[in-house]
Amino acid sequence: MSDTPFEHLDPTTLADWLDAEASLTLVDIRDPMSFAQGHIPGSRHLDNASAGVLLDQTPHDRPLVVVCYHGHSSQQAAAWLAGQGYRQVYSLDGGFSDWAQRHPTRVAH
Repeated sequence: MSDTPFEHLDPTTLADWLDAEASLTLVDIRDPMSFAQGHIPGSRHLDNASAGVLLDQTPHDRPLVVVCYHGHSSQQAAAWLAGQGYRQVYSLDGGFSDWAQRHPTRVAH
């Protein structure tokens, strides 16, 4: 059993889930300019201002994947979201930078 309230997710598994059209929520915690310059298709930008809306509108029984720059800050955000009652929370290993390198054709602008 893990000591953390979230799980790590590798980019290949996320790509497989997206290909299978899995029902999940993707949130990107990078700054707004970085998000606008490129993000994983279907992801929502999450910051302090939008956190309340996310908590109100996102089902707690649906997988929730947190994305940051390199996979470090997303771990803190994932732990916080798990503390808000989300049951399946994941931090994307390597973050958006790894995703964009592995899947350059799967970046929305």
